[in-house]
Amino acid sequence: QVQLVESGGGLVHTGGSLRLSCAASGSILSINTMGWYRQAPGKERELVATITSSEATNYADSVKGRFTISRDNAKITVYLQMNSLKPEDTAVYYCKAEGVRRLLRTNLLELWGQGTLVTVSS
Repeated sequence: QVQLVESGGGLVHTGGSLRLSCAASGSILSINTMGWYRQAPGKERELVATITSSEATNYADSVKGRFTISRDNAKITVYLQMNSLKPEDTAVYYCKAEGVRRLLRTNLLELWGQGTLVTVSS
């Protein structure tokens, strides 16, 4: 079964840090782009950061300079280091994989994780 499993969410005070991880599994050979999105209560899901297989990165303006996305292709895992957290960063954070190549299985255009909750208290 192909899946993305996020971890690392939790409760943190303003100014604190968290590191999210997202591990892919299920006969996966490679993933083109991996990214993090978030959805706050009552709001639409929005892009946080993405990273390609060549490690080109893209960030939302709201997180530039505070968040860092990285990936480990050998572990098929993407990370999001979040520093200087603010209450407005509170949301469910979702991992997304695009261009998933699989061994002896159907390739996938995109795949989403189940989400992990990040709560930043003031």
